Amino acid sequence: MRNAMTQTPPVNAMRIVYSPRCLDYAATGHPESPDRVRATVAALQQAAHTWLTPVAVTDRDILRVHTPAMLVAVRTGKFADGDTPVFPNIYELACLSAGSAVMAAEQARAGHAAFAVMRPPGHHATRERVMGFCYFNNIAIAVARLLTEHAVPRVAILDFDCHHGNGTEDIFLRDQRVLYVSLHQSPCYPGTGKVSVANCCNHPLPPGTGPAAFLGELDKALAEIRAFKPNLLALSAGFDMYKGDPITDMALEIDTFHELGRRVDALGLPAFAVLEGGYAPELPKCVTAFGNGWCP
Repeated sequence: MRNAMTQTPPVNAMRIVYSPRCLDYAATGHPESPDRVRATVAALQQAAHTWLTPVAVTDRDILRVHTPAMLVAVRTGKFADGDTPVFPNIYELACLSAGSAVMAAEQARAGHAAFAVMRPPGHHATRERVMGFCYFNNIAIAVARLLTEHAVPRVAILDFDCHHGNGTEDIFLRDQRVLYVSLHQSPCYPGTGKVSVANCCNHPLPPGTGPAAFLGELDKALAEIRAFKPNLLALSAGFDMYKGDPITDMALEIDTFHELGRRVDALGLPAFAVLEGGYAPELPKCVTAFGNGWCP
């Protein structure tokens, strides 16, 4: 898919990785609906980004971070999680979503800021369990590809979804090639991320946290990333800390995400982002604000 606008993209325009096939599943009343991505894509099409179409990951990619039993469970639909329904085509679409993260990571290696705007999300999927709207851990699959096939020495992951990325922590805990840093509401689902462990730096934030307190904690997280001296930065980009999100209890403004993007850009690292949560009608505005700050 190509942007319909005719002007030449600016140097810092994002590479957006997207396929409309990710809209092909839905459960009535489920907050992780296709409408959230459909509206976000429509907003992003108003700017001069470059659009890329993902390809699905292989079993080899999946098995770097998930067990064979989990791969089979997703392929056959033989898993049980109240938040994560079984759909007839979910294995194919989960592989495509993970493929979008891999493609975004490849773009970052080439020096282009890239954002995988796809579903399903991924950061709750542990090494052996489907959970929290997530089937495969997209960002973990992409980072594992960077570490193995491309021998990238060190990758930092910054997760700013309102919910702790327990799956990403589970997969990379004590892997010294990876620094996992998370800012998230606590207490909140899934109930993890209360303390930092080894290479996983957690910044739990109380319900109702507003922009000033969030940005202050973000600066601490960014200092940890600088000290790690990564070769590349991966962003688990969740927007459910927005004050109007229906399933969380935080108080960030749309402009907070712009400032978040600006501070990430100031790190000066090659980076890619993968969409996680964000369920308010203002999700497109939050994503656009973040992108404008990250790629001014």
